[in-house]
Amino acid sequence: MAARNTARKRAFQILFEGDQRGTDVLTVLADWVRLSRTDTRQPPVSEYTMQLVEGYAERARRIDDLIAQYAVGWTIDRMPVVDRNLLRLGAYELIWEDETPDAVVLDEMVQLAKEFSTDESPAFVNGLLGRFKELKASLRREEP
Repeated sequence: MAARNTARKRAFQILFEGDQRGTDVLTVLADWVRLSRTDTRQPPVSEYTMQLVEGYAERARRIDDLIAQYAVGWTIDRMPVVDRNLLRLGAYELIWEDETPDAVVLDEMVQLAKEFSTDESPAFVNGLLGRFKELKASLRREEP
């Protein structure tokens, strides 16, 4: 499953870059794909990375609304950028990607939080995504 792990990490990096640059994630994705095709030093962008980024982009507003609604004591703008984007990616994959077991999504996002964010971030990411896991069926039904 190392390929999926790498795909998630790259998807997170693309969401993070888009957030930092104030640019649409699909533009960043296109940049990454173009660069990987023209520079042999750059790794290719996998199909699963593209699927995750495109899926998130399609539901970005809904995902941000969910994060804002369920993140107790945090506004989405006050969250650390890493945490915000791990939650975005994790929420998309957890709620709308059925082929990945929920436990895998939670574990992967917590591991990325450990690698890239603060000491408190893994618990925060795990708690909020765990809540989404509990509410998954109703969150899908409520989709506008």
